Amino acid sequence: MRWDRFFDDLEDQLASEWEAERAALDTEAERLRLSRVALQERLSQLVGPEHAAPEVSFEFADGMLLRATVTGVGADWVALLPAEGRTGAVVAPFWSISTIAMPHHDLLRSARPAPARSVLADRLTFGFVLRDLVRRRVGVAVHCTSARVLTGTIDRAGADHLDLAVHDPGAPRRADAVSGHRIVPFAAIAWIGVDGPAPIR
Repeated sequence: MRWDRFFDDLEDQLASEWEAERAALDTEAERLRLSRVALQERLSQLVGPEHAAPEVSFEFADGMLLRATVTGVGADWVALLPAEGRTGAVVAPFWSISTIAMPHHDLLRSARPAPARSVLADRLTFGFVLRDLVRRRVGVAVHCTSARVLTGTIDRAGADHLDLAVHDPGAPRRADAVSGHRIVPFAAIAWIGVDGPAPIR
């Protein structure tokens, strides 16, 4: 009987060691997976059907704090729908995001393995979105990292900058309404308020 108990104890000990080793391997594999997760993937996990997407707080390089839901994610930008205060959509490049605050369960959910994204979504750069705004001729408020705000219509969007026709917010872009023109490097943009819905969802 003692030998039976001895072998049972050995089996239990071996099973425990295997379980511990498997847990360690799983933990290491998870650490390795997380080391490869990009901000784009985490933000994509926060996009959901209307009224189901969580509200998160974004702090931008200009000091602005915005509570919003994520409506779209491109290669290097995020589209947001503000929860309160302003109307219209917000488009922000990743490089201008200082911090993102959210409940812990949403934070954990954003780190889960994401479904495969389309190749097209990974090609939709910040410049691409701005060229869409040029095509649509919508009014914008360009919030610069210096905390300056320029309102008007984007006339052109290059590889790393945009041309803005400056005019009063809400006014149509007409020659007599334009008070000046500015070239704004993308690197100087904290976020852009768009009159109306987000350009791409």
